[in-house]
Amino acid sequence: MPSVRTIYLGDGVNAPYGEKSPEAIIDLGRRNTRWLIDQGSTVIVVACNTATTNAISTLRSEFDLPFVGIEPATKPAAVTTKTGVIGILATRGTFASELFINTSKDYRDKIEIIETVGTGLVDLIERGQLEEARPLLKKYLLPMVDKNIDTLVLGCTHYPYLIDLINDILPKKISIVEPSKAIAKRVQSLIAGADLSDNSDIENKFYTTANVDVMTRFLKNEGLENPDVQCLRFTA
Repeated sequence: MPSVRTIYLGDGVNAPYGEKSPEAIIDLGRRNTRWLIDQGSTVIVVACNTATTNAISTLRSEFDLPFVGIEPATKPAAVTTKTGVIGILATRGTFASELFINTSKDYRDKIEIIETVGTGLVDLIERGQLEEARPLLKKYLLPMVDKNIDTLVLGCTHYPYLIDLINDILPKKISIVEPSKAIAKRVQSLIAGADLSDNSDIENKFYTTANVDVMTRFLKNEGLENPDVQCLRFTA
């Protein structure tokens, strides 16, 4: 969607959300939403499984604009598995959420779901220390392989940055499921028909509450030559 202006807010200083209480996650969601609306946002993607599963219902009830949520892709994995065993790597907060529990309940009588909490992975990714995640990934993934999974669901939006490492560890026969393309299509459908004719000179902006250098490095790795990354500090 090159004609759509994107404002990205990475709340790295409060990461990982998966270790916070539902109440804290909802409060952060409210704060982040208000700020994004103040910047002119008309559609908000809650680009965090934990924030979606714990807070999106509240956000939708309190703010009058469309929200696109992200939750572990249990359904696609359940539909495509051949062994009847799937693995989900996610945060503690996602697994404990009512939304995840209710959603996954629909499939547990048909397939086996191996849940693994990826403790420590978000912290390493936030610091840009991807290779240092390899020992933790082996610790979390190899027991799933031993239990005959054929599909791995990445239940945290940080984890796709580790796909190269994950592919090094997993047997080639195991497929990886993550929802980014489906999310992009959903956003496209929400803005269909919007007048974007005046947006030919798009300036996407990126904000982080943590380390500007780390986010800049990630964006350059994604092909952005001179990303506009700014540090954002919320007042209490």
